Amino acid sequence: MPASSDDLDLAARAGGHLTPVLGRYFERSWSHGVGHRLFDTAGRAYLDFANGIAVTALGHAHPAVSAAIHAQVDRLIGPTGAIGYAEPVVRFVDRLAATLPDPIDSIFLLNSGSETIDGAMKLARRVTGRPAIIAFQGAFHGRTYGATTLTSSSANYRVGYEPLVPSVYLAPFPAVWHEFDGDEARASEVSLARLRAMLASVVPASSVAAIFVEPVQGEGGYLPAPAAFLRGLRELCDEHGILLVADEVQTGYGRTGRMWAFEGAGIVPDVVCIAKAIANGLPLSAIAARRELHERWGRGAHGSTYGGNPVACAAAIAVLDTIEGQGLVANAAARGAELTAGLARLAAEDERIGDVRGPGLMIGVEFVSDRATKTPDGALVDRLIARSADLGLLVLSCGPQHQVEGSPRNNLTVAPGFGMLSG
Repeated sequence: MPASSDDLDLAARAGGHLTPVLGRYFERSWSHGVGHRLFDTAGRAYLDFANGIAVTALGHAHPAVSAAIHAQVDRLIGPTGAIGYAEPVVRFVDRLAATLPDPIDSIFLLNSGSETIDGAMKLARRVTGRPAIIAFQGAFHGRTYGATTLTSSSANYRVGYEPLVPSVYLAPFPAVWHEFDGDEARASEVSLARLRAMLASVVPASSVAAIFVEPVQGEGGYLPAPAAFLRGLRELCDEHGILLVADEVQTGYGRTGRMWAFEGAGIVPDVVCIAKAIANGLPLSAIAARRELHERWGRGAHGSTYGGNPVACAAAIAVLDTIEGQGLVANAAARGAELTAGLARLAAEDERIGDVRGPGLMIGVEFVSDRATKTPDGALVDRLIARSADLGLLVLSCGPQHQVEGSPRNNLTVAPGFGMLSG
């Protein structure tokens, strides 16, 4: 029996009971996905550069991930963390730890990126005995209360929720193109000086438990932190006994052409927050840190009912198998270089493109109404997103005025027919 028009128009059916609170880029009705294509309920295919906001990095219905999920569903679905151990959970944390630099060797599994931020805040305060947390202006760390407090990429994420978590301070981020005309050295020097001034006048370093940083600000506009700035943060944290927390929720798992974006600066954080691409669409996330920090955090100091679900962990093992077996981190670096070069050629021909930036395949294109003044043009990006979708391409925006087109946000695999960019 053919589907009725009501069955095809899921947006219309959802209007009665599904919350209007969740923001959506599109009011389209989706049926299924295969590889780099997402299909609507009318059967039309779209090239998917969105992929659940950087989640399905291997593409939709990747065969290795799907096989692992099906096999595990037949064995064990429910979480067992509170009563013991499940084989895919133990195997996955071993594999994940092996991708991280020494001395990071211990993993706490949760469900979402926001949960890792809240958990890392708790860890930092408990193990240091200090109250203060520093994050950076323009950052996005999530939507739970702790993560919201660290977030300032959009006023709408914060308005109406105060008082937020106390003793959180926001420092200026080195916006290289916007404020320093591309001079990374100057951006690093000035931003580190501003941070030190904050420690001298606003919150003493002896009170700071942790500094949270995205190696590339995602929702804030795809703004890479200069390597010198990240190295300076590492030195400052070592100097004052502050924990450095790298939020790799969006940047991790090869998106920047390295397994972890912080590797580009040659540093090792104290804590790494991991989610999004970790299980190619299933809810899973992780807080990674050295064993000594986990031990000081203390048994029972944090917990999760669903964290480390065995089905999600089985999928996560398949993700790592695919990334490693097919050389997808190197592929992201190579394809990213090609895409950046092509976008740079377009920018040379079109004054509306103010900047093309980002490592690997975590690339942002900033649109402006005036290149000389760098005036953002979010309205143009909105039109581009809508027109692209009409033509069968799904792209998203970011930045405080939605003036940056994240292009793309997924993108690793080279397996024929799967993932964003092959060959």
